[in-house]
Amino acid sequence: MLTIGYIGNGKSTNRYHLPFVLQRENIKVKTIYRRNPDRDSWKRIDGVHYTSDLNELLHDDDIQVIVVCTRHDSHYEYAKQVLEHNKHCLVEKPFTENSEQAKEIFALAKEKGLIVQAYQNRRFDSDFLTVQKVIEEGKLGDLLEMEMHFDYFRPEVPESADSFDPAVSFLYGHACHTLDQVISYFGKPDQIHYDVRQLLGTGRMNDYFDLDLYYGTLKVSVKSSYFRIKERPSFVVYGKKGCFVKETKDRQEEHLKLFYMPDNKDFGVDTLKHYGVLTYVDDDGTIHEEKVTSVNGDYGIVYDDLYEAVINGKDKTITDEQTVLQMEILETGVRDLE
Repeated sequence: MLTIGYIGNGKSTNRYHLPFVLQRENIKVKTIYRRNPDRDSWKRIDGVHYTSDLNELLHDDDIQVIVVCTRHDSHYEYAKQVLEHNKHCLVEKPFTENSEQAKEIFALAKEKGLIVQAYQNRRFDSDFLTVQKVIEEGKLGDLLEMEMHFDYFRPEVPESADSFDPAVSFLYGHACHTLDQVISYFGKPDQIHYDVRQLLGTGRMNDYFDLDLYYGTLKVSVKSSYFRIKERPSFVVYGKKGCFVKETKDRQEEHLKLFYMPDNKDFGVDTLKHYGVLTYVDDDGTIHEEKVTSVNGDYGIVYDDLYEAVINGKDKTITDEQTVLQMEILETGVRDLE
């Protein structure tokens, strides 16, 4: 049994972590810490202890892993505290505010023989897993280009911000999902072209980005905007022999927002209308167009991998090098904004 505790009792903990953890019989949630019990807005979970004393987590010998689900600017300090108290640590993303903080946290964990890693649950998005399946089937031929979009129409978000803060930029908040997908599958790019903008002007929030990552002849574009009244496809992949278009995103978040939980058999599952379309030419020159059944996603796989690392000593799936590289890309992308 893996026994865990949480720092933070907000949306992150209750929407993106607990619904998956509570399904797993080999993981026990013992304690949740939150600084302000008067501001609790989520229903309490039976059998879980709630506290406003952080020391109850840090000094509890039963708790092996502490999960940090707080604001980005507290991740570094909390992770450091957790490691200094000889507990493993899982940290929400973005992992830290910069790569130097990330390197320091990983070095401390290594020194103490502990595991610390980022909660990169989007590796287990249905659309991303389906794209991998299509690529590996080989019908696209040699890959030439992949476009990834994470769009919104929420102009009120950048319009309500009257200052610029790198760590709460759109790049930090959203490319931490998609960049990890690219890095996890393709590795470190040969070069990167950055187009990171403040569409409302200097001194305002970063509300748009378009990053091109080059891997030999392959270009992977990671794009997002707050001003897309009609979303672009989630994924478009081009090869020498065909293309694959996945219009819709993974549905886990959609269902979680509706409080439709993972204990439902069709949770997060695509229906026919959500399937992507593969178009390719075969060796005889015949063109085919077919729908591709989506691979089911599961954010809880992050916890399965963490269990294997802590309990059975297996290697981490989300590596230190991948997380540091992501932080370096994020901080480079916003470096020249003001």
